[in-house]
Amino acid sequence: MLTFSQKEESSIKGTISVPGDKSISHRAIMLAALANGESKIKNFLTGEDCLSTLQAFEDMGVSIKRDGQSVSVTGEGLNGLKEAKVPLDLGNSGTTTRLLLGILAGTPNHYCIYGDQSLTKRPMDRVTLPLREMGAKIDGREDGNLLPISVRGGSLKPISYTLPINSAQVKSSVLLAGLFAEGVTKVIEPVPTRDHTERMLKAFQVDVTRAGNEISLKGNQTLIATDIEVPGDISSAAFFLCAAAMKKGSHITVKDVGLNPTRTGVVDVLKRMGANLSVSTNRYIGDEPIGDITVDGGNLKGMTISGDDIPRLIDELPIIALVASQAKGKTVIQDARELRLKETDRIQAVVDTLSKMGVSISGTEDGMIIEGRQGPLNGGTFNSYHDHRIGMMVAIASLLTDESVTLTDEECISISYPSFFEDFGSLTGSHV
Repeated sequence: MLTFSQKEESSIKGTISVPGDKSISHRAIMLAALANGESKIKNFLTGEDCLSTLQAFEDMGVSIKRDGQSVSVTGEGLNGLKEAKVPLDLGNSGTTTRLLLGILAGTPNHYCIYGDQSLTKRPMDRVTLPLREMGAKIDGREDGNLLPISVRGGSLKPISYTLPINSAQVKSSVLLAGLFAEGVTKVIEPVPTRDHTERMLKAFQVDVTRAGNEISLKGNQTLIATDIEVPGDISSAAFFLCAAAMKKGSHITVKDVGLNPTRTGVVDVLKRMGANLSVSTNRYIGDEPIGDITVDGGNLKGMTISGDDIPRLIDELPIIALVASQAKGKTVIQDARELRLKETDRIQAVVDTLSKMGVSISGTEDGMIIEGRQGPLNGGTFNSYHDHRIGMMVAIASLLTDESVTLTDEECISISYPSFFEDFGSLTGSHV
């Protein structure tokens, strides 16, 4: 339990670098484990979710050495994974679970995977259904929809699969299974989703092609070990970018953050809301653009966020809802029903939390409607719902009130941002 005590009129200033990107860190471990040779990963995110991925592959016999944020992975190719002697504990990580299912489906071993209470409630049929089409043998609660899940891997056939939901996890799971299939696997995505998997497969010298909205790869290609530097996570940076945008007199710079265009929806939305924000692309790491983002506080206006915007900022919508509470006019968030299937029902969690703080907000089936307001929010004691993004939203909201804000279960923030409170203190000048 932590208590924040700030003055609402205070600003935030400074320069930070956020931890490594969670999505890229997961994929770096997975693909390095399937490659031939030693891969070195720099700036690996040491949050709990990514450590669950690392531990799972260690349990499958992969040689992994970690020194802080540097990780060395020695893979033995697509057929190098061993049958784990214990069930694989994936903690709270939905990304690990869904992507790993694609890999396990093609590995000629038997595995059982499980997770914590939250992960056990999250739907897995979005990946188990297409994987079964490829020939995977998968069983679990509700016919393989809920963990624990058992996988007996083996021979897979390629499929052409159109995503029924806009999900990079589903796309990635099918493509990873396609690595083990005989022939060409295709995924058609009606709306572009984050493409870290495709970019990283290319870094490991896998031939992946895109034609319009169709991504395809041929199975049984050899992955060649490579070195990966993980950029800063824009989803983590978003909390402080949004904080600065809301607070007049604020000025912050987040350095060396990933600027993959499938992930920069938060930047585009903040600009359209009127934020004084600039982006400089400094370099590329592999195929991933990296750069600095600077934000000055200013006047914001409400807007509608929907359609193609949503996959590019799905993880940032809780903090965007808080920003909307400080903007002039109404903000409508639509087409985001996926938020109800995250670590918690994030739509309901955001509505309950911000309502308690005095924000005029209502939930819809697929989003939220927020009436902007001026003036300080209400303080009090708030629950993180065991969800790192809700916990960080509450911490940032404490900057908008003259009253103390107490957050319970703050430990969950370490899932994606272990140094969050250190960076919070450096930018606000406060001690949490």
